[in-house]
Amino acid sequence: MSPNAVVQAATDSDGSSPVFVLVLCFFLVMGVIQVVRPQLLWKANARLQRCWVKNPEATEPTSKGYAMNRAVGVIFLGLVIWMLIQQL
Repeated sequence: MSPNAVVQAATDSDGSSPVFVLVLCFFLVMGVIQVVRPQLLWKANARLQRCWVKNPEATEPTSKGYAMNRAVGVIFLGLVIWMLIQQL
């Protein structure tokens, strides 16, 4: 298969995959949770730490850590929204 055929096949599609849009919507919900209530994500992930951390409750982020989570969540939301707009 020639490289031109691959490029042509990639540009012929409309670019919107229903599965990809659903994954982006899931990421959108996770980003909103990260911005609004990052404590919920920490609580969900703290259970996963029990195997290798002696005291998962002691690893809870400080208020500055949660503020950084919110800032990263805003950037993440911006990227997810941009990708959703590109898909639709």
